[in-house]
Formats: sequence, C-alpha cells, structure tokens
Amino acid sequence: MDNILESNVMNIAAIDIGSNGARLLIKSFDPNTDTGEVKVTKLLFVRIPLRLGKDVFTLGKISKQRQHMMFHMMKAFRQFMLLYNVEQYRACATSAMRDAENGRKVMKRIEKHTGISLEIIPGTAEAQLLCNNLVENTNSGVGNYAYVDVGGGSTEISLLHDGVLAESHSFNVGTLRMLAGAVSKKELASMCKVLERYAKEYPGTKIIGSGGNINRLFKLAHVNGDERCLPVDCLRELYAQLAPLSFSERMEQFHLKEDRADVIVPAAEIFLMVAKSLGCDCILVPNISLADSIVDGIYRNSHC
Repeated sequence: MDNILESNVMNIAAIDIGSNGARLLIKSFDPNTDTGEVKVTKLLFVRIPLRLGKDVFTLGKISKQRQHMMFHMMKAFRQFMLLYNVEQYRACATSAMRDAENGRKVMKRIEKHTGISLEIIPGTAEAQLLCNNLVENTNSGVGNYAYVDVGGGSTEISLLHDGVLAESHSFNVGTLRMLAGAVSKKELASMCKVLERYAKEYPGTKIIGSGGNINRLFKLAHVNGDERCLPVDCLRELYAQLAPLSFSERMEQFHLKEDRADVIVPAAEIFLMVAKSLGCDCILVPNISLADSIVDGIYRNSHC
C-alpha cells in the first residue's frame, strides 16, 4: 500500500450501466516524468448482462427483480474498486435508466445501499464523452468521420470535421428497443435524414463504429489487415446469414453468448442503415467504449 501511495501510479474506474449490459473497467495510469509518456494498463474489466432495457422498453420501469440484481452487482463493483485501490471513479447510466419512470428512485437507492453515486447522463453528454476519447486515441484529427455507438436503447452519433465536433445526436434507436418494437418509423427517418444531410455537406465521411455488437461482427467477418476496417459488403453478408436463424441457431453456429445472439441482428441493421445514409463502404472498428472514455477523461481532467 505504501509503495502505491509513494508512486505516481493512479488507478481509475468507470461503471457504465447500459440498456443491455453493465460494465466495470479499472485502468492504471503510470506517468514517466522524464519522457512525459503515460503507461496505461487495464487492470480489470467485468461485464454483467443486466439487460435493463428488457424491462424498461416493455414495462416502462425497472422491475424489483432487476433492481435486486443491480444492488448485488454494484456492491460487487465497489469491492473490486477497493481491492484495486481505485482513487477516482465515475458511474454513469444511459438510455434505459433515462427512460425508466423509476430510474432516479433506483439510482438513489443504489447510492444508499452501496455508497456509489450514480449519474444518469443525457444522450448528448454520452456522445461528447465518446467523441473526446475518439479524437485523443485515433487518427481522426483530419477528415470527416461519423462516430457511431449503437447501444441497447439508443444510438449516439458524433460527426467530426478535422478533429472538431461538428454535430452530436442521440436517437432512440437501439437493439433492445428494436426487439421490443419500440422504435418509431419517425425516429428512424429522422436519423437517416440527419446523416444524409451531413453526407452532402461533408462528402467522404468515414464511419467509426463502437459497441460490443460491432466488435463481435468484426470478429465474425474474419477481415485481414491492421486497419480494423469492416467492409459494409461483409456486414451485409453477415446480416443475411444471421437474420433468418433462430436464437439458438445463432448461438450454436456463430458461438454467440445468450445476451449477444438476439441483439446482434438489429445492431447490424442499424449500422447498415447508417452506412447507406452516409454512403460509406467501410466501418472502422477501433474498440473504444464509453467506459474507456470515462476513465481516460478522468485522467486527462486531473492532469490539465
């Protein structure tokens, strides 16, 4: 313990409670005072298939059973943070908690039972967090990019021009919403219209995809090369293979987990809609998450 306190090493955690899954990420930041470089090590990543959206997008609220799951999960997350000597953390909830009629009540109960202060962030703030980390950690400083994060409850889209955020949008178009039949045609049309307009103003816009589904789709495509680029034609072929299969067939044939086998199809559908609207033929998949964005943002803000 003394060695940790005497060093410049800083352990930071992020809790991301999404509509489909909940995640705890703990990273260690070890700055080199001579070179100015920072060694970043991922100490722990835990994902729980909480599926808040399954309640919220059908019942309109978080059920008592799922609340109990959340309390146990958050208590466990707290113990992990103590175990890894976490100095700072931020706990965020997104689309499902925003929409749940008892979301804020549950949030207060979590703080009372676990001591973890949870904040429900708006879609625009979520998009901004993702965007900041994207510019910091990828080569997106020059050119036109659409950063697209597809979640269970919403799709966050940040439109970048030469590394500067030009527009940020949050649409109630998510995988669990689509499975629940809770996505309106008006919302889909609105998303496509925004992207089509942007494509005219900023031609040649490239898509950067985020979220567990696009990462899994990228792996399933078995694409060669170091660019981590998923051709839209390959995504379309994957969608055509996955969509007709039953839930169990997807799990068996594509080795998908239970909480991935259903949402991966609407996720592919959303990315294909985005690609068509922007006129893109490839999706870059750098594997940057909201949890990464939260942790990295805390470290940057503490060292400004």
